[in-house]
Amino acid sequence: MRPLVFAAALALSTALSPTIIHAQDGLLQISAEVDDGTIKVTLPKPGEDGIAARYIYIAQVETGLGSAAVGVDRGAWLQNGMIRFRRVGGKVVAEMENQTFVAPNGSSAEQEAVANSFSSATLWVGDIESTAEDGSFTFDFASFLTKDHFGFARQLGGDSNPYKLDSARSLADPSRVKVFPKNAEFSALLSFSSDKPSAELRNVSPTGPDVAMWVRHSLIALPTEPFAERTDPYGFVFSNFKYDYSAPLGQPMLKKQALRHRLEKVDPSAATSPVKEPIVFYIDPAAPVPVRQALADGVGWWSEAFDAAGLPGAFRVDILPEGADPLDVRYNVVNWVNRATRGWSYGGMMVDPRTGEVIKGSVMLGSLRVRQDILIFQALVGAGLTDTGNPNDPVPAALARIRQLGAHEVGHALGFSHNFAGSSQGRYSVMDYPAPRIRLTDGVIDLTDAYGTGVGEWDKFVVRYLYGTNSDAEAKAMVAGARAQGLRFVSDGDARGTGTANPQGALWDDFGDPVAELGRVLQVRQAALQRFNIDAVPDGQDLASLRRAFVPIWLLHRYQVEATAKAIGGVVAPVALAGEDARVETVAPEVQQAAIQHLLAALANDSLTVPQRLQPLLSFGPGRDGDYQTAIEVMPTAGGPVFDSLRATEIATVMVLDSLLDPQRLNRLDLQHSVDPRIPSVLELVGKLIGHGDATATTSGAVGRRSATTIALHLARTAQDARLSPALAVQIDDTLRKWGESLSRARSSGEEGSWRRGLGALLLDREALTEALKNKDLLPDIPPGMPI
Repeated sequence: MRPLVFAAALALSTALSPTIIHAQDGLLQISAEVDDGTIKVTLPKPGEDGIAARYIYIAQVETGLGSAAVGVDRGAWLQNGMIRFRRVGGKVVAEMENQTFVAPNGSSAEQEAVANSFSSATLWVGDIESTAEDGSFTFDFASFLTKDHFGFARQLGGDSNPYKLDSARSLADPSRVKVFPKNAEFSALLSFSSDKPSAELRNVSPTGPDVAMWVRHSLIALPTEPFAERTDPYGFVFSNFKYDYSAPLGQPMLKKQALRHRLEKVDPSAATSPVKEPIVFYIDPAAPVPVRQALADGVGWWSEAFDAAGLPGAFRVDILPEGADPLDVRYNVVNWVNRATRGWSYGGMMVDPRTGEVIKGSVMLGSLRVRQDILIFQALVGAGLTDTGNPNDPVPAALARIRQLGAHEVGHALGFSHNFAGSSQGRYSVMDYPAPRIRLTDGVIDLTDAYGTGVGEWDKFVVRYLYGTNSDAEAKAMVAGARAQGLRFVSDGDARGTGTANPQGALWDDFGDPVAELGRVLQVRQAALQRFNIDAVPDGQDLASLRRAFVPIWLLHRYQVEATAKAIGGVVAPVALAGEDARVETVAPEVQQAAIQHLLAALANDSLTVPQRLQPLLSFGPGRDGDYQTAIEVMPTAGGPVFDSLRATEIATVMVLDSLLDPQRLNRLDLQHSVDPRIPSVLELVGKLIGHGDATATTSGAVGRRSATTIALHLARTAQDARLSPALAVQIDDTLRKWGESLSRARSSGEEGSWRRGLGALLLDREALTEALKNKDLLPDIPPGMPI
């Protein structure tokens, strides 16, 4: 057995040399023995506290599982913290330090007290194999690398059926060890199995119960050059929470430490100056050529914002060089991630947890996102326009989206938070989620302005805020100017979810008036439904796939519905600090009334009726062929391949009601009405829904009855939701009882009469209704939309 010892800017390749390699200027000394699988690390003599070394620790997924639902993607980050190695007798202990609770300005006694008051995390205990005369000691690091430090077992199967780590099929690979002057890289294979594998993982596993991934572990030298910490009390940028126990009494302890890349001007005193080292993001060459170029173009938009912030040349984009390792912490990388089903793309940072300095920016871009966009655009304008150069060609429209997506996710990797107000003032931030702007030109679908280009005014502001200022005070002084300019900011917490309140912040919406935009989108949807045809899929594709292409057209208005519903019980609550001029405003009564009317329009017969000509078109076989990617995207059929247009009616109804009847929204509406009677009450809203359902059941036949039944069941389920005020629950129950009594008195004959008396009987039998609502399939699930 011939060990390889190395500790410099050398990488141990898979073609192993028998030569013993010695070097002295690397991060640490390692002896990697391929024959027996050991990876022996030598650390210096410990201090009096037993600590021999401290490093920034980063773990990433080297080979993914390909499941969007599980989220274990190639290149994804797993853990980021400060690791220390402590000698305790004949053992070495790897501990994750607690960097959340600190006392940076306290005495040594205060700092020690805080450190001893909160738990560290013991990651691993190993045996020390030898100790040198100088006190340095050596241990085998391999068993550290093969532990499930990341909770994979639970993540893969959930609490009820966790997967199990199979130690016999897991190992650390000495041939993959790499050591550089400031970082050391290790790789380990982790294998998991389950007696009851999930459908998502069965779909990607070659055997069904077994999955395996390689995990990259990086030890990184602590930066020695000073780094100016910054804070962000507004939430404009990503931050670490620090609780400062040395803060003066009467001052806040919580400090939101901003995460940002090191960027230093050549001339710090100059308003505009080149930088010593630019931020460079590299595009994964695994992306197809047209996508790769689109990503480079979109990511490159950020250079404009840095130039405008007085930092010319501070941001660059390039293609990752051949032979470079995308997981090497020295590279900021936009990774191209393949999955079996479409899923989120995301951007993030791995940082020095002491200061917030970004060590590596990492972006995961799902490869199926662009294909989903093309599917939607082909369904809108016809697949025959694909690759034709026509102004409505689906491919250029999808590549325009990829440019925006690349800019968005790299924005996260630069430190910038979402700003879901970006669409409310004319595409002023790539950090919003953009809806494709689909227009009608002379009654024809028009994609020529589907997505914007370049960064917006908010993006230029946030670059100046985080990178173009030298202090928190200077950054804070910029905020008033941004507000005067009209820039808005709405965070994730105020925008994501059907129950959120701020109508200025929504996902996948467009324009500043969400209510008016819903009316426009409904017109576009109607035109799209009228033109939907066999040409929605390319020649040669099976016609059963029309059912998948139809879903995003049928639900084209789903996100504008969510945006419109935010006006009901809506509150504009800006992010502000004490002493600043800001106020909270309730959405005006007339706007709330208009929102209700537009949402009722989305429940009108023509909005809920699938054109009759599409029934046979959407019923081509096969009904089921085992394609998991399609199975999770389509609406259920009425048996075999037969399309169920009335189930589509129910789904479109539920989609509106989920937003309109969110318990948090109703609680807010009740509160607002108690203060201002001009704002509609919950009972008024419920009454309009019941009246609408009752009327459409009479005028719209089977479609109306399906919609009205869905309204009744959704109201009943809402009344039983624990989040709803008990006072509102009993009021809704009473209203439903009165509707039930009215329905039960129906004297009409035929289908409508039996429907009325049957639904009335159910609404009047509380026990039967409660039992029926336990069936989760009673109200249909909406097919997945996000990410579009």
